[in-house]
Amino acid sequence: METRDASISRRSLLRGAALAAVMVPLGVSLASCAAPGGGGGSSAAGGTKSTDNPFGIAANSKVDAVIFNGGYGVDYVENAAKVMEGNKKLGGVTVKVSSSTKIAQELQPRFVGGNPPDLIDNSGANQIGWNTILDQLETLDDILDANNLEGTKISDTLYGGVKDPGTFDGKFVALNYVMTVYGIWYSDKLFKDNGFTVPTSWQDLKALGEAAKAKGKYLFVWGKEAATYYQTLVVDSAVIQSGDDVRLPLENLKENCWSHPTIQSILTIFYDLIQAGYMKPGGAGTQFTQAQSQWSLDQAALLYPSGSWIENEMKKQTADGFTMKGIGELPLDGNQTTPKGTLRAEAGEPFIVPSKAKNPAGGKELLRTMLSKESATAFAKSKLAPTIVKGIVPDDGFGSTALVSQKELLDKAGDNVFTIKAFGLYGMNSDQLPIWNSFLDGKMSVAEITKALQDLTDKIRNDSSIKKIEIK
Repeated sequence: METRDASISRRSLLRGAALAAVMVPLGVSLASCAAPGGGGGSSAAGGTKSTDNPFGIAANSKVDAVIFNGGYGVDYVENAAKVMEGNKKLGGVTVKVSSSTKIAQELQPRFVGGNPPDLIDNSGANQIGWNTILDQLETLDDILDANNLEGTKISDTLYGGVKDPGTFDGKFVALNYVMTVYGIWYSDKLFKDNGFTVPTSWQDLKALGEAAKAKGKYLFVWGKEAATYYQTLVVDSAVIQSGDDVRLPLENLKENCWSHPTIQSILTIFYDLIQAGYMKPGGAGTQFTQAQSQWSLDQAALLYPSGSWIENEMKKQTADGFTMKGIGELPLDGNQTTPKGTLRAEAGEPFIVPSKAKNPAGGKELLRTMLSKESATAFAKSKLAPTIVKGIVPDDGFGSTALVSQKELLDKAGDNVFTIKAFGLYGMNSDQLPIWNSFLDGKMSVAEITKALQDLTDKIRNDSSIKKIEIK
């Protein structure tokens, strides 16, 4: 989960920015420690750009990469580094890959000091707040314009919408490497053995809840640290039903955005499911992986909403023969305004190249290597998750039914994918968690959760100390 809860809280972000300001001598701000990012602007001295060396990395130069050590580990970057070091066309480059679980604490001082690494995986609960470093990052459009190691233009090899999560104020500054599919996950074997019907809309959930209850099971389960997984389900479902009419007001912190009729209809159905006893009780006091184990190992619940990291996260706590599969998050009914198959699917694990790094060209070259077919395939096979490089997952999903589901959902969606930025951008998760824990526990009405979420949204919108970014 830590790899996905990728934004530190607003309070931590502001504290970090304040601390950075204190650390810089003579009143120099954190943002002034680096020039604004330029599309491929800087490179190590002496490099000559060519088709095989598109960023002009200098021969015999060194590359410093710091990678978040979360659910995906760091070995996939280490493996790409070995490929890069063996690339004779680069002239003897060496790559140092370091791991970290506290990106902000360890790397913010390096930004302040003007010596950040050449490549950073800015992930985890302790990532560096985006608002504090946006002006210190290289734009990465030149990576997508370059050819991969196989000679194909990189932008032509990627899934649609991969730039969106890493674009802020119109600048593409973060290349998110892992393609995350948001969906609802279930055991295909359990469904077939019990004659359960896979739902196609929120209208189907009451009947499925009744069928689960008749078998001594619940429809859903949740854990306290992951209560907002259900916020993701509700919001994404509303966007799938009604498109940007729902998404844009939420993203831009508009008044009454939580009162949209589609959100209210879904919340009402959800409230009724909870009150009917279809949600396993006690989640507010249950650690999230323990709750997920109640689904994947004990099979006490039929469905679990999550990003596609769930299989890898629970691989040691999943029942034999579980046969995990996923469906897209559900529209309200059969009248959705978006194209069928519309999906929340976004790239995660954001990689950034600081402008004031010693060798930003080297950081970009390492990313180019990671986007090769060889490196992307190795990642998908070992992590059971697709990268943003399309066409690398075989039909058998390397033996993973969940990975097959991801491939099928992405292929069906095509370019009809979306992301939700605001909650992470403004660090809202920590304040939203208690609200959703209370709602899932049956202690909040639809009106009460709507007011609580809107009050939080209004508070951020009216806080002049927080820079607002228009999201399109």
